[in-house]
Amino acid sequence: MATLLPPPKRQKVYHGIPEPEPEPLKPSLNVVVQFVSEDDGQPLAPAVNLPANISREGLEVLVNKLNTKDEDPVPFSFHIALSPQEGTQGAPTRIAISKSIEEDVLSHPSHAFTPEDVFVVRCSPQAVFKVRPATRCSSTLSGHTSPILCASFSPTGNLLATGSGDCNARLWDLFTETPSHVLSGHKGWVLCVEWEAMERKLATGGHDGHVRLWDPKTGKPVGDALKGHSKWVTSLSWEPIHINSSAPRLASSSKDGTVRVWSTLTRRCEYTLGGHTASVNVVRWGGGGLDGNGVLYTASSDRTIRVWDANGGRPLHTLKDHAHWVTTLALNTDFVLRTGPYDHTGKKPASDSEAQKVALARYSHIVSSNGETLISGSDDHTLFFWSLFPSRSTTAAASEAAAERGGKLKPLARLTGHQRQVSHVAFSPDARWAASAAWDNSVRLWDGRTGKFVATLRGHIGAVYRLTWSADSRLLVSASKDSTVKIWDLKTYKLKTDLPGHTDEVYCVDFVADKIVSGGRDRTVKIWKN
Repeated sequence: MATLLPPPKRQKVYHGIPEPEPEPLKPSLNVVVQFVSEDDGQPLAPAVNLPANISREGLEVLVNKLNTKDEDPVPFSFHIALSPQEGTQGAPTRIAISKSIEEDVLSHPSHAFTPEDVFVVRCSPQAVFKVRPATRCSSTLSGHTSPILCASFSPTGNLLATGSGDCNARLWDLFTETPSHVLSGHKGWVLCVEWEAMERKLATGGHDGHVRLWDPKTGKPVGDALKGHSKWVTSLSWEPIHINSSAPRLASSSKDGTVRVWSTLTRRCEYTLGGHTASVNVVRWGGGGLDGNGVLYTASSDRTIRVWDANGGRPLHTLKDHAHWVTTLALNTDFVLRTGPYDHTGKKPASDSEAQKVALARYSHIVSSNGETLISGSDDHTLFFWSLFPSRSTTAAASEAAAERGGKLKPLARLTGHQRQVSHVAFSPDARWAASAAWDNSVRLWDGRTGKFVATLRGHIGAVYRLTWSADSRLLVSASKDSTVKIWDLKTYKLKTDLPGHTDEVYCVDFVADKIVSGGRDRTVKIWKN
């Protein structure tokens, strides 16, 4: 008997239509890629010929294999610069590679690249830890009876301080997300709160012109108020830990046009900086200076920025480039100065001298390439990028270039593009980015080393008041008059997460570990997390 063949397989039919043929895989083109370091523009390896569809993770593995300097693999971010004539005014100046060269660059709407080009891919090392972006509100804490004007995390991230129009500052425990202490003593609105970088003291400045010091463990005041200012206190800044770890001094700026430097040991005013002819809006205590002894940067409504020697208060420079009030300042070292010896590992230093060593190492790491740089923002709609002190780097050429610039005291770059007053500017913790917020509802992203424009982040429908960065510099958060907090994705320059929930304007926002805290006119503190 002949073998019976099984009946032919019945063809699958989708709603009466036979199954489509599987699409053949598209052949991927090969492209020549040259990896260069974003820090100095040096090639990391000879140019290599790669398939254009190799993923971003594949590129990362490849760069780590080719780059022989680091033993441990480092996470990288990759981008390709667009030449300015291809990008129209206000368009992004770089393409971030988030999937592959084929998807992100060759099919980019600008059609600036063809497979024949040599792709110069700029690699910048990223933080080895990753912060999870917040997606939900985990607590809404009420307690303040007036709008919340300022909020600041402690350096270790265990505590949060907020200041409000009800004349009180409050401490909140972030582990349990509950109120910890009420700091009452001011006779006017609490306008600024500032942590000492070792978390031993908290300073608050009020509309009554007083500066008060508090012990965060007990919530008790450390002595009486520091009196001297004749008008309200606009900002506070502590001396960096790597300069003075045992008893850092405190600088306060005021509407009365002066800056006072207080010794926390004697509780006296060491010296007063007079010289500004109008309200001093911001004071920043930088860790650099002539021999690394620290400098004070002050920005004022008299349109100038003044730089003072922190030991004795000798005036060093006056920068007169802005055409209107200077309202905000940022240093590229702000984050390491604020967190002192505490980094993402959470180790606690055993002694003051050890804390000083750790803080100095962290500070030196940030300033090694570019020195301590400064961005100032003003009501004239522009920002200026300054580098006043030569970097302490070993290369003579870099120091000489910086010394040449320092002699001229001209800004390295003028950052234009905002259509309204600039409300806030902030450097990312690794100092590779700077972001500025303005009353024109936009946030602009700049290169933190050169001040070149990178992209505009649009999405808010009200003035943007405050910005803050995650510790790994991968996420930017903005707080706005439109009652939302928004997290921005720096790979696509688009909105990553919108955090609505406040019922009125959001005045302050801060980011620690993977928690975001915001406060505003609706008198509540909201904690957002993943």
